[in-house]
Parts: sequence; C-alpha cells; structure tokens
Amino acid sequence: MRILGLDLGTRTLGLSLSDETKTIATPLYTIRYEEENYQQLLDQLKEVLNEFSIESFVLGLPKNMDNSIGEHATMSIEFKELLEKTFHLPVYLQDERLTTKEATNYMLEFDISRKKRKKKIDSLAANIILQTYLDKRRNQ
Repeated sequence: MRILGLDLGTRTLGLSLSDETKTIATPLYTIRYEEENYQQLLDQLKEVLNEFSIESFVLGLPKNMDNSIGEHATMSIEFKELLEKTFHLPVYLQDERLTTKEATNYMLEFDISRKKRKKKIDSLAANIILQTYLDKRRNQ
C-alpha cells in the first residue's frame, strides 16, 4: 500500500507517490483542471487509485506565514472533505508553507529550464509535502 501526496492549486493538482515502505516519495505528474471543477479531478484521481494501491492521501495545507487559515487553505480543507467522502480513505493535511519556493530553488540549482520548471513544479511541491509527512511520521 502507498500514500498519495497532493498539492492543490487553483488549476493544477501535483501528485507524488510513496514507495511501498512509505519511506521515499517520488513525483508522479500534474493534473490540469478547470478552476473549481473538482469532479474532473476526482475522475482522474480514481484512475490513479486503480493503478496504484493507495491507502491514504497527504494534502498540502497552504497556511499563511502567520499560521492563519486563508482562502487557499480553506479550499484545501474543503477538497480534503470531498476526497474523504468520495474515496473513503483518510486524508492527512500537511503544512506546505514555502514548498513551491523550495521546489523552484531546487530546480534552479540544477539549472532546469523555465519551461520544464513550469511543468514539474506542482508534482515536485507535492513530493516535498509527502516526503515531509513521511519523515515526520517515521520520527514519531
């Protein structure tokens, strides 16, 4: 069984997948969708669940820097509830402050072109979210 990491944006959903031992996260890909068309996302996530044996989700929670909950965090919380209702699997929220910046810095460090960065940023951010969760879980 694996864990699926998710980075929800307004028009994209980055995906990352844990290994069977739940030790290492690997970027999967990014799903593009029409803004607020969550049914389109759920249909594509169903395909991922059919392909991989998923036991739970880790969804990024984009809190504000002062730790408050803003519009994007509220969107993630609502999506969490929709995932739980649709797939009947646990969804864990993981603080994702600065993960997109961290992912961008990582790709800049390895001199990845702007065009490639744009395609990979969301799945890499999902990977950072999932790896952070896996590390935290292992250290508890």
